[in-house]
Amino acid sequence: MLKQHLQMKLGQKLAPQQIQLMKLIQLHTLEFEQELERELEENPALEKVTEDDQKDSDFEDLGSEYEEEGSESIETDFDVDEYLYDDEPSYKTASSNYSADDEEFDSQSLLTEGQTLYDYLMEQIHLIHIEDDDLKIAEYIIGNLDNDGYLRRELKAIVDDLAFSQGIYTTMEKVKDVLENYIQKLDPPGVGARNLQECLLLQIEKKVSANKAVILAANILRNHFDALTNKHYNKIIQKYDIEEEDLKDALDEIAHLSPKIGGNFDTQTITINQEIIPDFVIQIRDGKNGKPEVIPMLNSKNAPSLRVSDEYKDILATYSHDKKSAEHKQAALFIKQKLDAAKWYIDAINQRQNTLLKTITAIVKKQKDYFVTGDEKTLKPMILKDIAEETGFDISTISRVVKSKYADTPNGIILLKDLFSDSLTNDDGEEVSTKEIKTYLQEAIDNENKRKPLTDDALVTVLKEKGYNIARRTIAKYREQLNIPVARLRKEL
Repeated sequence: MLKQHLQMKLGQKLAPQQIQLMKLIQLHTLEFEQELERELEENPALEKVTEDDQKDSDFEDLGSEYEEEGSESIETDFDVDEYLYDDEPSYKTASSNYSADDEEFDSQSLLTEGQTLYDYLMEQIHLIHIEDDDLKIAEYIIGNLDNDGYLRRELKAIVDDLAFSQGIYTTMEKVKDVLENYIQKLDPPGVGARNLQECLLLQIEKKVSANKAVILAANILRNHFDALTNKHYNKIIQKYDIEEEDLKDALDEIAHLSPKIGGNFDTQTITINQEIIPDFVIQIRDGKNGKPEVIPMLNSKNAPSLRVSDEYKDILATYSHDKKSAEHKQAALFIKQKLDAAKWYIDAINQRQNTLLKTITAIVKKQKDYFVTGDEKTLKPMILKDIAEETGFDISTISRVVKSKYADTPNGIILLKDLFSDSLTNDDGEEVSTKEIKTYLQEAIDNENKRKPLTDDALVTVLKEKGYNIARRTIAKYREQLNIPVARLRKEL
């Protein structure tokens, strides 16, 4: 039985403009430039203000001063809403958004073309005498090598693939024979290895030498690889009845071997290397009271001057004289859509740069000592919630702002995300940043006796003497975050 009834429901949806703003906020400078160029190409009603246009315009150059409400906008002389009987708001025609940062950052890509490892090996395999079936197997094996030159796949899987995809029926013994007698004989030494031990062995075995250190290095890699990786040097010394200096010489030979022999080749035919373009510029100036003043600014590329095309306004005004023509009205509707899109985009750009500037200002206020000194020990505990409360933005907005964004400071270019850290309480009851503790931990390890490296328990004692009462498991966690191995693996002869 069909029934009709009324129902009220409260919902929350993001407007298209809000979605567009969120996308723009999380873009770093290079991505923002690309997005802006795409929008300018797709929307002819949106224009970029040139330097000549700015000289003739009545818009004020903001310089280093940013207004929280965004740049002043100018309404069009022609009433589109009246012509089209539309209740949508009018569009803005211009935005002047230059920052005081006049420095231009090079955003050009460096294109380099080189030979891949695959091409290099294929050239060699076709220059040696090899049977047709073996050649097909060799080519397939080369195609299965990773960028480091290793064969990570099982031989059985290769045998199955050859049967199903190439129609070549062979055995694991045959594939192994081709691998060891052809592929692993190619240059560079170590190619076609199935693990690190085999890769290093292939390299050391190609060093035809009567040198004691080379012979000892080969024996260690072949027979005592586990002891080597775990740095059980005393076991190796006792096993070969050698002096410590002899082991040092052998380890020096091993240290000159490459664990990734494919690293000298391009992973693609064309490799694109992109420079980091800072999204913010932090300057230090002398303040009124003689104290340094930290000035945060946007990179000028983040503050483009945009306006709505005057030409499109003129075209729309022309169509307004012919209200009876259906074609003209359809064209006017199209133009209005483009004008509205341009207005929305200019509004989004304004909000984006205001959000970025407000966020970096709050971060600088919190971390002023760090920007002045450049010493990570002066970093204060700071989490996303702190900046969200300071700016009034949502935590998700702050997260989008700091994601993949860099700042150019007097002490170098830094990733904004690195400025955020949790806090711990020291013996004096003060909250300190975990970054500060990690800095002291790194210093302690850098200055330790490498013959007798500090254990995690010893590091607990060292940091306790500095006023940081931290558990051993916390030391282990911080050490892993700093990519520092355990004391046994840091030991040196």
